[in-house]
Amino acid sequence: MANIGRLSTKDAVVFLCDMQEKFRPNIFQFTNIVSNAARLLQASRVLGIPPILTEQYPKGLGPTVPELGAGDLTAHAKTSFTMMTEDVVKELEALGNPKQAILCGIEAHACIACTTYDLLERGMEVHIVADAVSSRSQTDRLFALSRLKQSGAYLTTTEAVLLQLVQDAKHPNFKEIQKLLTHPSPDTGLLAFFSAL
Repeated sequence: MANIGRLSTKDAVVFLCDMQEKFRPNIFQFTNIVSNAARLLQASRVLGIPPILTEQYPKGLGPTVPELGAGDLTAHAKTSFTMMTEDVVKELEALGNPKQAILCGIEAHACIACTTYDLLERGMEVHIVADAVSSRSQTDRLFALSRLKQSGAYLTTTEAVLLQLVQDAKHPNFKEIQKLLTHPSPDTGLLAFFSAL
C-alpha cells in the first residue's frame, strides 16, 4: 500500500528546533510559531510522544524561549544546521528509532530543511508543521516549504496533527487535546503560499 502519511502516537517523535531568544525580533510570526509549537509539545506530553529539543549556538543565540514550555527538557546544543547531531541520533536509537518525525521550529530554509533531508535519508516520514515553522524572510519560508514537499516531506498544520493523533472523539485523551483546540491557530501568513500554487 502507498505511504499516505497517517500519523500514529506509537511511532512518532516531536522535534523542536531552535526557538531561542535572539531569534525573537527577527523571525516572521515568531510569537504565533512558538505558540503553535507549544501546543504540539503539550499534546505530545498528553499522548506520550517523546520530544527532542535543540538550540543553535546557545552561547550566542540565547536559551529556548520560556513560552514554549520546554523548561524540563534537555536541549541539545549544536552548531550544525541539522538537528541530527550525534546526541540526537543516540536519543532516537534509545527510543527504538521512531518512524515518524513531527517537525517544528526555525528556520525553515536552514535547520528545518537540513533536518528534514537527514530524517528522510534515514527512512523516516517527516511531517512539517507549516504553521509552527518560519524564517526571517517569508520568501525563504515559503520556498523552503515548497522545496521540502518536493523532497517527500508532508506539510501539515498544528490542528491537523492534533486531530490525526487522536483519530476519534472516543480516544481516552480526546478531551485534553480538545482543550488545545479551543482557539483556532492564528494566521501565520501561509495563505499566500497556496495562492501561488
